[in-house]
Amino acid sequence: MESGYLQLFETKEAKGRVVYRVFAASIFVGICLIWSYRVKFLPEDEGGRWVWLGLFAAEVWFGFYWVLTQAPRWNPIHRLTFKHNLSKRHEGELPGVDIFVCTADPDMEPPAMVISTVLSVMAYDYPPEKLSVYLSDDAGSELTYYALMQASQFAKHWIPFCKKFNIQPRSPPAYFDSQSSDHLGKEEVFIQKLYKEMESRINTAVELGRVPEEIRSSSEGFSQWKSYVSRRDHDTFLQIVIDGRDPKATDVEGSVLPTLVYLAREKRPQYFHNFKAGAMNALLRVSSQISNGQIILNVDCDMYSNNSDAIRDALCFLMDEEKGHEIAYVQFPQKFNNVMKNDIYASTLRVISEVEFPGLDGSGGPLYIGTGCFHRRDVLCGKKYSKKYRNDWNSKNYRNFKDNVTELEEKSKQLANCSYEENTQWGKEMGLRYGCPVEDVITGLSIQSQGWKSVYCNPERGAFLGVAPTSLIQTLVQHKRWSEGDFQIILSRYSPVRCARGKISLGLRMGYCIYCLWAVNSLATLYYSIIPSVYLLKGVPLFPQVSSPWLIPFTYVIFAKYAASLVEFLLAGGTILGWWNEQRIWLYKRTSSYLFALIDTVLKTLGLSNSAFVITAKVTDQEISQRYEKEIMEFGASSPMFTIIATISLVNVLCFLGMLKKAVESGSGLVMTFQTMVLQVLLCGILVLINWPLYQGLFFRTDKGKMPTSLAIKSFILALATCISFSFLL
Repeated sequence: MESGYLQLFETKEAKGRVVYRVFAASIFVGICLIWSYRVKFLPEDEGGRWVWLGLFAAEVWFGFYWVLTQAPRWNPIHRLTFKHNLSKRHEGELPGVDIFVCTADPDMEPPAMVISTVLSVMAYDYPPEKLSVYLSDDAGSELTYYALMQASQFAKHWIPFCKKFNIQPRSPPAYFDSQSSDHLGKEEVFIQKLYKEMESRINTAVELGRVPEEIRSSSEGFSQWKSYVSRRDHDTFLQIVIDGRDPKATDVEGSVLPTLVYLAREKRPQYFHNFKAGAMNALLRVSSQISNGQIILNVDCDMYSNNSDAIRDALCFLMDEEKGHEIAYVQFPQKFNNVMKNDIYASTLRVISEVEFPGLDGSGGPLYIGTGCFHRRDVLCGKKYSKKYRNDWNSKNYRNFKDNVTELEEKSKQLANCSYEENTQWGKEMGLRYGCPVEDVITGLSIQSQGWKSVYCNPERGAFLGVAPTSLIQTLVQHKRWSEGDFQIILSRYSPVRCARGKISLGLRMGYCIYCLWAVNSLATLYYSIIPSVYLLKGVPLFPQVSSPWLIPFTYVIFAKYAASLVEFLLAGGTILGWWNEQRIWLYKRTSSYLFALIDTVLKTLGLSNSAFVITAKVTDQEISQRYEKEIMEFGASSPMFTIIATISLVNVLCFLGMLKKAVESGSGLVMTFQTMVLQVLLCGILVLINWPLYQGLFFRTDKGKMPTSLAIKSFILALATCISFSFLL
């Protein structure tokens, strides 16, 4: 360590860890007593025995999974950066930073939204000569290229405006939406006018489906599209839109602009393109030829920069002279600017961001989640960890000054050809790893297994803000992809259960398993959502009676677990209704998204299907937006996932109503039913209560966001058939 060392970050342990550990231990004792009850009171008749064993298996799974979830809660830590020390120590040797923005579909990811993200990262509080921004357009759309050309001109006004007034955030639409039009100054009005005009030109071109002819003919860049056949069949399109090496590439104040590059890698039908991972690896190679920044930030096209100091926050970890050499990447949380107060679709992933990731940070580092992450280039490109490793921040090889623009573009294009990766380690030991829908998570796991650590940075002002799903189907489809990819990891050569043993800590392995086993959770949840309810309808108790002391561990575990969950959620900034919404979405994900993910993974393992990368739509029509703002759940589509959750909800309501009818008609009445089957009554009743928005969508709503009538009829028939079948079988 050099003399004059200045600490760049501080790590603090979370308070109350000992108290929580004692509390968690008491819950585990209760879980063990529940298991003992199942073993001790195993029914003698064969039919009842199998149902009992099914409940026992589900409870063993829930207990095991709960133990996994305690790993990140056992040792949470929080990080604090000292950016003033970074400026004092390293301002003259700040590394080059390459920023990758990825888009793949101009219909689902509107070009105007994409370039607002690009503009926000171009305006970072960072030396512009060391900043390069790359837009990867995997659709090869000339509309997206046109939007970027427009943004490059607007950036000449926007960047100096941001720095002059030190505004936050630096995404134009986000900034102007946060300001009252009555209080805008003269310069703000001028910049807003320029932005609205640019946005109008872009949206007009998108609506027409073509670039204005006068623009096309006046710019050589559009000539590349002469070879365009389709999104899956075209040459590499590469354009250095702003050459940061050119002294003439300046803003209206005469200051140098960041380098800006457009890339659409070559696509051919006979070559599998590996989705976002393939696009990122093409960017890695192309950027190494043009700017070769030592640090790489990748952001999704809908995750604009909300904090202009985010680069400096990340560098506080990566450049720390005492511990920085161990850190491969710095992960910021995903946050969203369109989430309502009570987060009806649980889109914020609040507990993951505020509780679990700080805990994983204490066990070796958080997962790489594919956006808002700063990487060391050499680590991402396959460099193995060594205790002797030290990065040379004084390296001047972060920009190609030898070749002119034309030569640079031609050389770089070859690096994005379809055949370039053949017989290489790209996608295996270099770049993002292939073969999994969650290429980001598996890449982070591979890096950590080599000995590197990662850091979770969650500053008070969120570093990035994105667009959360605004309908239930978007949420379920997104989680289906995530859970399917995560489950594939546990079956792969990167499995945290088998292959990471001895390479990463036990706590971190358990943390990965929380997400890798999402899909498996569907089986136990399905069983618990159906079997106790249909046995309630039949009048067969499956849990201890009110008078039994064995009811105590069941009651304690249920109450303690959900009370802790509520407190955890509230401390993370949520609301009580938001927590209730999260429980609902938890149920829906487990019984639909996770179930389909499990089925698809099994079919893929057997060679009967292939995984596909599904893009979550970022466009919402006005009616859906209005219902979302009112926190009215959006259905409005016919989907097998909806059929499952609707059928299960109707099974529960039919069983609950049937139980009430039998109890009233019988001489024993409701009191006796409650005494003998209290937990079944409560479980079924809570499932009915939590599904109330679903019943509204099935039967009471008349707007376009309701469940389709055909799906409601089909679900009702399936639910009725299920109840009748069980009544005859039991």
